[in-house]
Amino acid sequence: MKVVSFLPAATKMIYDMGLQEYLFGVTFECPKEAANQPKIVRCILEGKNYSSIEIDRIFSASKAQGKSLYWVDDELLESIAPDIVFTQDICEVCNIDTVCTETAVMKLSKQPKLVPLSPNNLQDVYECAITIAKALGKEEVALHYLANLQQKTNSILDQLRANRAPLKRVMLMEWIEPVYNCGHWIPFQIAAAGGVDMLSNPAGDSIVTPWEKILKYNPEVLVIAPCGFDINRTREEMNLLTSKKGWEDLEAVKQNQVYLADFDMFTQPSIGTLVEGIEALACMFHPDLFTAGEQLADKFINLKKDIFFNQPA
Repeated sequence: MKVVSFLPAATKMIYDMGLQEYLFGVTFECPKEAANQPKIVRCILEGKNYSSIEIDRIFSASKAQGKSLYWVDDELLESIAPDIVFTQDICEVCNIDTVCTETAVMKLSKQPKLVPLSPNNLQDVYECAITIAKALGKEEVALHYLANLQQKTNSILDQLRANRAPLKRVMLMEWIEPVYNCGHWIPFQIAAAGGVDMLSNPAGDSIVTPWEKILKYNPEVLVIAPCGFDINRTREEMNLLTSKKGWEDLEAVKQNQVYLADFDMFTQPSIGTLVEGIEALACMFHPDLFTAGEQLADKFINLKKDIFFNQPA
């Protein structure tokens, strides 16, 4: 059986479950484990270092014109002749969607089965792992994989309950300029880590959020994890936030509870990376109860410490 993944999260879960022997093609932005896999899906933004504002403008213009940011290498896809193609319908800016995939697949001499993975909440992402493994005839592998992850989240919950940890008033930003709140499964991650994000949109799309609304909400903890950005990339644009009127008045800023975090723990819906995100959030919300292990240590950083360590000599 030959599988092609048009979704980085699906690729990640395939590797996490040890099912990569079935994988024969991925997208340009699939995780590092798939670095040597043929890249079937490409993007017009690939290799460019656009700012948040420029990316938002390009996407908005593309959407208004009914165009896609992505394209498929038809010849490569034809040569692979996959049996299954994993795709999605959640975000047309983050990944190629099912409609574009269907258009590419229609040209193939051999028609593969399309398996869309379109989770809305955290439980849906768990079920996506089962969908992937079941499509490959390996459902029991997914059940074992998920049981191990569930143990990690249960442990966090037990620790929070045992210490009567108070809920933290949180905001997680999915984009910097314009500022977007968080949606879909991320509010559920925040809840599992001992916080609540009242500006979020659980099980729905993230939306532009006025700065005045953020000031009024005044989060105790602010997590900045723009989609597609790692910590280093986010650093480059932090001035867009720190220069805003009222930044210094935010409770999170005054209490040194502003964090930068890698996007893949939140906006890449592989259940393994999302559980990492829950673990990281627990460390941010309740540093007196949780400490980041070696695997998580480089995936988020406190902004004040980051500024301190990056000061000129």
